Amino acid sequence: MDHTESLKNLVIAPYIIKATALIGKSRNVGGNQFRHALATLGILLDYKYFDNYVLLKASVIHDLFEDIPETNEDEIRSIDSQASMVVDLVLEVTRPADMSKVDYLRRILEHGSINARILKSADRISNLTDLHRAQYSRKAMGEYLDMTEEWVLPMADSVNPDMAIELRDLIHKRREQLSLFKYPGLLQL
Repeated sequence: MDHTESLKNLVIAPYIIKATALIGKSRNVGGNQFRHALATLGILLDYKYFDNYVLLKASVIHDLFEDIPETNEDEIRSIDSQASMVVDLVLEVTRPADMSKVDYLRRILEHGSINARILKSADRISNLTDLHRAQYSRKAMGEYLDMTEEWVLPMADSVNPDMAIELRDLIHKRREQLSLFKYPGLLQL
């Protein structure tokens, strides 16, 4: 079966319907978490994960439990025959409220499944694409880029070298943005 045929068999609409709950959750960069979820799905498709239905379905709801804590987990587990695996993957990439970001990322890097590391890498590509100086302080941006370099980049290296290249490029471009804002005269044309 080729990739086109694989995608024809993907039933994702019930997950998208659940993800619409994220429309009300805004992002600092503008838009909302629903758009971010779909962007993450798009990144996985761009990297040709056409046959990994669990991963694709999980991408659409990967922030659902974190952003909408009242989400009924059992209701999602009953969507289809893969739903329990989808929910397990989403829970694997959901940061517990009492866990630091560094400990969370370390846990995924050191103990996460391949799908968790792929999903976290795609999620971070989406986040870095949306990371702009107008929304974040230099310090916050720098810390986020440092964290990405230390924890997420090794995840990507371990599962998809092309994702790692994109992450490196995004980190480099965002660091360039930071240096331009350090020397505002460079912004003049």
